[in-house]
Amino acid sequence: MTHRDPPGIIVPHIPADTYRRAETTGAPVVIVVHHTDPTGRPLRHYLFPIAVAGAGIIGIFGLVAAFFALLDFAAHTAAAIGAAAGPIGIGGIGLRLARSKHT
Repeated sequence: MTHRDPPGIIVPHIPADTYRRAETTGAPVVIVVHHTDPTGRPLRHYLFPIAVAGAGIIGIFGLVAAFFALLDFAAHTAAAIGAAAGPIGIGGIGLRLARSKHT
């Protein structure tokens, strides 16, 4: 009897004599592979929502910072206009928009 290797790649824990006996008698060789499914979801399923949420949070922080910068600019502009304009009077009622440093 000539020695032949099993066709293809076979599981390394099947003894050679079992394969040869099945080959000579014609009996099938049953290979049982124990495979367990992963119980949880892989990490990549969580990365996309976390990345989207992180980008949204960074966008909200940028929007708030821009709003505060706009408020600061508007306050400085109003103060500069008020200081340059001086007191405004309508019908005998005077309103000073900004206090001068001289009084």
